[in-house]
This record gives sequence, structure tokens and C-alpha cells, in this order.
Amino acid sequence: MTMRSFHENGRAANRPPRVAIVGSGFGGLCMGIKLKQAGVDSFTIFEKADRLGGTWRANTYPGCECDIPSALYSYSFAPYAEWPNKWSHQPVILRYLDKCADDFGVRPHLRCNTAVEEIRWDESKRCWHLRTNGGSEEEFDVVVGATGQLSRPRFPHIPGRDDFAGVSFHSAEWNHDHDLRGRRVAVIGNAASAIQFIPEIAPLVGELLVFQRSANWMLPKNDRDYSELEKKMLRLFPPLSKLRRFLIWLSGELIIYPAMKRESRWRQRLEQQTRDYIAQTISDPELRAKLIPDYPLGAKRILFSDNYYPSIEKYGVRILTDAIERITKDGVVTTGGVLHEVDTIIYSTGFHTHDFLTPMRVVGRGGAVLNEQWQRTPEACLGITVSGFPNLFFLYGPNTNLGHSSIVVMIESQVRYIMSCLEQMRERAVAAVDVRRDVQEHYNREMQSRLAGSSWATVGDSWYVQNGVVTNNWPGRTTEYRKRTRHCNLADFELLV
Repeated sequence: MTMRSFHENGRAANRPPRVAIVGSGFGGLCMGIKLKQAGVDSFTIFEKADRLGGTWRANTYPGCECDIPSALYSYSFAPYAEWPNKWSHQPVILRYLDKCADDFGVRPHLRCNTAVEEIRWDESKRCWHLRTNGGSEEEFDVVVGATGQLSRPRFPHIPGRDDFAGVSFHSAEWNHDHDLRGRRVAVIGNAASAIQFIPEIAPLVGELLVFQRSANWMLPKNDRDYSELEKKMLRLFPPLSKLRRFLIWLSGELIIYPAMKRESRWRQRLEQQTRDYIAQTISDPELRAKLIPDYPLGAKRILFSDNYYPSIEKYGVRILTDAIERITKDGVVTTGGVLHEVDTIIYSTGFHTHDFLTPMRVVGRGGAVLNEQWQRTPEACLGITVSGFPNLFFLYGPNTNLGHSSIVVMIESQVRYIMSCLEQMRERAVAAVDVRRDVQEHYNREMQSRLAGSSWATVGDSWYVQNGVVTNNWPGRTTEYRKRTRHCNLADFELLV
């Protein structure tokens, strides 16, 4: 597909579309790559940091890695034979993204140290005015938001947090200058990031206290290094990479996905697998009980680790489940006024996962502010388009997160949908498209009806849920989403010429 011209007010402008991409993680790079392959060079990838990578640039805590096998947590069109092991760590993933940016020629389109502060729709010109943190303003025909859901660290609202006299930081903003050796360390939170860095720091610290609000359903990764022979075979026979990717994808669709249902016998088998895993690695019965969740598997993020439970057992990590009342200059106070003295606090309390618009303010038709509309319950048609905001597309938007597979699969589907839309706009001399309100409302009624039967709807406190509504997750298999995004149907849109 080649886009040689775009259209303004029904007239050929004899130029390709001017596209702004906000964010340079997996989503932003994928969008840039596909535009480049379509012959479109008139795009800019805006990145607030000093280099590309998104969450894989920002998170550098010890043990940082993906919880999806690397063969699937990568682009289908850019297989990589050099993964050192099945579940690769942050530096390797970042190196992969750098390679893709170079191999596909998108790095010259990257504008770093430039945060997009506002985009505002111009009805008369049928374009977006984009303003950056430097105060400059530019016009773009299309804006693609690719800021992800894991970009802004979230700190808990605990009284006295600022009174602590020791060193404290969020795991997503790791303080590498602070030596943890021999320290009394408190970790507040024990989800995806914590289970990765706790095994790394446990051998170093003097004492490690983990304040656990709720336990996690955790399955073993069975990770291993790839041999040089395996990597050589993948280089010599590229179809083997596709086969490996397919098998990992298939296991998620057939084994993990069924556990996402509210009523699932398979989920019970996976829950028992976790209990057996704990029993095999943890000797203390009281500690075992603390590590078993009190909610259905899948209701919150399923975690994978080979070394979290063994490190707790080996290094005597203390798991504390009493509620935190406050923080003082000396440490953490739990229920009943019990003070736990520490000299370091690491917050592993996740991200502001519902801020899909970070970091920009979005003003659409008639002055409507999308940030205000999404304050309570974010929604978008297919997680990609929002009524009242023409030529604005999202990657990894509302209700596109997964509990069983790789978000990269979803991102590629979304990019394909956007490219289909842009090509049809070119062919039909359309300046802008705005998804119809009735189409969006019908779609989201369907989503919430289906999500009511999911395990995510069984708990009110998780990053999947906002104000009692499951706003983050897709209720079906990735095959269904790929089918629904294979082609953009312009009948779902108001066409602006």
C-alpha cells in the first residue's frame, strides 16, 4: 500500500498525510514502521524522554523482564533469533526495539525530549493543532496516541509518606545510586515488578519486609537459556521463529484464556497448580497461607516467576499482611500501631493505568475535552477511535489489554486497522473520519455485557477496573480482535470532506 496523496476539504492536496505519533514504545514504533512501509515519510514520533523504548526505557529495576515469552512479545514481522532466553530482560527488549527502529528506518522520524501537551481539533482546516512542552505548535492531519498504560508511576495515599527520613523511591524510578547491601528494606506492594526485583535484592539486604495487600496467583515460568545451536537454527531457518511464536500464542489462547471466565473448571486446575507450587517451595504453613490469594485466578493479573517463592524461603523474606496505617520518619506503622523500622522504602505500587491520554490534553469537536469524558470510565470503539475526535486513533486504548496473551498482537491489529482507514480516506477523497456515536455506544454496551461474565468483574480493586467498570481488558480471544480489526468499515464513521 502506498499513500501518495491526502485530501483537504475534498480536494487532493498532492501530499501524504501528516501524522503525529505520541510515544515511542512498541505501539509508536509499530505505527511508524507501517507508515514507512506504505511509503509515508511525513510522520513524527514524539517522545518525552531522551530516547525511544517506552516502558522498557523507563523501567530499569533489578530483574526487570517481560512476563510474556519474548518470541511472542515482539513484532510478527520482525522475528529475532538472538533472544538469550525464553523470557528476556529489559536491556535485551530495549536492544530489540533499537534494532527495529534502525532496520525499518524510523529513527530519523523520532523527536526526543518533546512532550505533547495538547492537541486541538480545527474544524475549518480539518486538522489537529499540536502543542509541545517547548511551546511550539504544528499542524497534523492525523494523531496516533501510543502512550501506553504503564507510563506514570503511582504512589499510594499513605499518611506520613513524606515524613520518612530514609531513602524511598518507586520501582519504576529505581535509585541505582542507593546501595542496598545490609539495609533494612521495606517493599510496599508485591505485584508484577516486585516479584522480579525481590529475588534480586533479597541476597543483598540485611532484612527484607514485603507489605502485601493481596497475594498473587503465580505460575512457574520454566525459563531457560537458549543454546547457541537453537539460535543458529533460528537464523538459518526463519520459519522456526514463526513456529515458536505460534505455539506460545496458541498455549495462551487454549490454556490461559479459558481461566478468564467467571465460571471456569480450568481455572480451578490452574489455581491448584499455584497451590502445589507454593507447597513445593515454602516450608512454613503460615507463610503458605499468606501467599494464597482470596480471589479467583485471573481476576487480577496472573504472574509468572521461577524464583520469587524460592527467594522468600531461602533468604527469610518477611511477608506482612497487616494494613499500613501510616509512615513515620523511622519506618512503616501497621495495624495496632506496630512500628517496623527500616532505612529504605521501595514502592512497587503500579501505575496510573487509566490515564490513556498521558501526557496530552485532547480537545475535539465543539470544544469537547476527552480527558474530562474519560475521567470516570474511558471508552473507545475497538479501543481505537472516539466519537467527536476525528482522525484521532489510539494504540493500547480502553478495553484492549489482555490477561492471556501479548499486547503486541493487539497493537499490530490496531495499526493494521488505522492503515486501512487512512488508505480508504485517500481513495475516497475524505479529509477526516469521526466514528459515529451510536456505533461507539453499541460497541461498549457489548463489551460491558461480555465483561460481566469475566473473572475481572469479580473484584472491585484491580488495575483492570475503574469505578466498578472493567475499562482495560478485552473480553475475547486475540483471534476475534484480529478479525474485527482486519478492515476499517467507513460506514461506522461520519465522513468529513
